[in-house]
Order: sequence, then C-alpha cells, then structure tokens
Amino acid sequence: MTLPPRVVLVHRRTEFDELVDRHGTRGQAAFFLSVRGQSIDAAEQRHQAIKAAIATVSAAIPADWRRGIVERADLPRWSFAPDDIVVVVGQDGLVANLARYVDGQPVIGINPEPERNPGVLVQHPPAAVGALLVAAAGRQADRHIDDRSMVQAVVDDGQRLIGLNEVFVGQPTHQTARYLLAAPDGRAERQASSGLIVCTGTGATGWGLSAWLERHSAIDLPASADRRLAWFVREAWPSPVTGTMCTDGVLSRGESISVRVESDRLVAFCDGIESDAITLAFGQRVAVGLADRTLRLLA
Repeated sequence: MTLPPRVVLVHRRTEFDELVDRHGTRGQAAFFLSVRGQSIDAAEQRHQAIKAAIATVSAAIPADWRRGIVERADLPRWSFAPDDIVVVVGQDGLVANLARYVDGQPVIGINPEPERNPGVLVQHPPAAVGALLVAAAGRQADRHIDDRSMVQAVVDDGQRLIGLNEVFVGQPTHQTARYLLAAPDGRAERQASSGLIVCTGTGATGWGLSAWLERHSAIDLPASADRRLAWFVREAWPSPVTGTMCTDGVLSRGESISVRVESDRLVAFCDGIESDAITLAFGQRVAVGLADRTLRLLA
C-alpha cells in the first residue's frame, strides 16, 4: 500500500521565545528590555507573525497526509525520508541551515515577514502553501524547481561538510591562519590571512558578496544555479614567507581549491555554523569544491 505524502515543517525558536525562556515570564522579559530603553512589542509581533504562518501551513496540509515538525536545533537528529516534502517557515538563513540535511527532497520556503526578510530562499507567502504542496506531491514540482548549487569541504581523513552558502577555512577565533593554498589553475602560495571563503551563487548574495565588494574583485560572481564557485582570501598579509598574489578566483565543476594547514589548529565550517566545524590539525589538507547534490527549492 502506498503511504500518503509526509510534510515536514521546519521552524526555529523566535526571539520572543528565547526572551521568555531566559527571564521566566513575559513581564520579566519586558522589564529587562524596558530598563534598557527597548520594548518587547516588536519581538512579540514577530513571534505572532511566525506562529500565524505555521498555523496557516499546518491547516493547508491535507488531513490524510502524514506530517512532522522539527525545530532548527533538532535538525541534526531528524531523519528525512527520500519522499518527504519539506516546508521551511522563517528567515532565509533557516533554509541554509536545513540544506545539508536534505538530499533531493523538494523544499518550500515560506516567508512570514516579507517586510523584514529579503525572501531570497523563503519566496512564498503562507497562503500559497496549499497549491505548492499539491504540485510537489503530484510530481509537478520539477517544472518549478530552482536547483541551488552547494559547496563541500573534504578533509584528507575523509571528513566532509556540505553547505548552501559558503565554506570558511581559518582560525576559530578569526585571527591569523597560516596555510599553503593551491588553486586548480596551478597557482600556489603560502599565506597568512583571516581565512578563506568559498561561496556558491546563493552565498554570493551574502558573505561572498561582502568579500567581493571589499576587495573590488574583478571576477564574476556565480548565480544561484551556476555550477561554479567563487573564492576569496580575507586580509592576506605579506611577509618574507607569505604572499598576497593568489587571493580570489573561480572554481568550475570538478575543480577544487586546496589548503594545507600550517597552523596549530584551523577549522572548516559551512554557512556560519561554527558549532558544526571540522578541526584541522597541522599538516592536514582540505579540498573545497562543488558538491554533487543541489538544494531543490520550489520556486
């Protein structure tokens, strides 16, 4: 017997939730903010908007379909089935948090606060979710899929990270990292810097864009579906043994940029989630390039 579709709703705790948890009651949280010249009203309004969006999504799921709900902090412990339909309610960053845990499932991004969120990844209003669920379940989603390229870091001991926006390799304190960088075009340079960013087209709207603007780079940033990446070295520092000539570039399909660690300890992490970092010891190598999988975002 064929099981009905399962919809997995992904959300995160709101600032209002965190305030009440920290201070015990709404009143105490409001007092904490008021003595600092702030009001709890804005946080509470955002909380209500997100809860209303979640309620709208839940009501749109057909009664005979299966459903699940998972909070962002529990994503590493959640098991997604291959035929799940995933609905993300929240900010764009929540889709990036989710991306590493799904593999081929259609993802629907719901924007509960269009006046606040850019909507790069959460592209739909809550009221649209019913039609989107029907399209996804009816195998019509392929006609509307925005395949977002992803980036991966592979360490020489087999450890691997996959991200939607970018991979960062550097010091966990963001102080000087020392390493030997090798680009696929044959360039190699020993560097001391604030770290390396390798970004996708999605990440090129965030941290990657910041690095590109800061250095006035001449490279073309990738678009979200482009099967190429951009990389930037942050604040490379010249010395008798380190250079600054190999600080940005583009990676095509099948190419990677390699970093051999020459510091006591570096880390690699994706999408700004330092708590899920891989620790890299002196002498280890990490290669960063395009991931085989993509994020299948329902546009």
